[in-house]
Amino acid sequence: MGHPSIEQQIVFLYTQDIKETARFYEEILGFKLLLDQHGVHRIYKVSSNGFIGFSHRDVVLTQPRGVCFTIISNEVDEWYQYLKEKGVEFERPPKIDPKTNIYHLFFRDNNGYILEVQQFLDPNWANA
Repeated sequence: MGHPSIEQQIVFLYTQDIKETARFYEEILGFKLLLDQHGVHRIYKVSSNGFIGFSHRDVVLTQPRGVCFTIISNEVDEWYQYLKEKGVEFERPPKIDPKTNIYHLFFRDNNGYILEVQQFLDPNWANA
């Protein structure tokens, strides 16, 4: 028997403030809400086959560690200008990382999660 198929995938992150998270991802990032599961879980379409979801939790969250949500785009500078106009503060403005051959920027959402907009400069990525 071969490996079972995978049609799609969703990464879920936790939030105490689902309304503010919805505002950030809908109004700031412009993600389309695909499914609101009674205000407890919200699933957004990021790209043609990429999704992110948020789950409301009442427990106090500490500073999120070990999670980086990366958006792949060939328009890093355009994202930088767009997010600046929306009032987003950046962890780091766009720059080239010569070790990994990427061009990227970092910022945080209202929950403290780190987000990255990244462009692969390696021509092999185009064939992935």
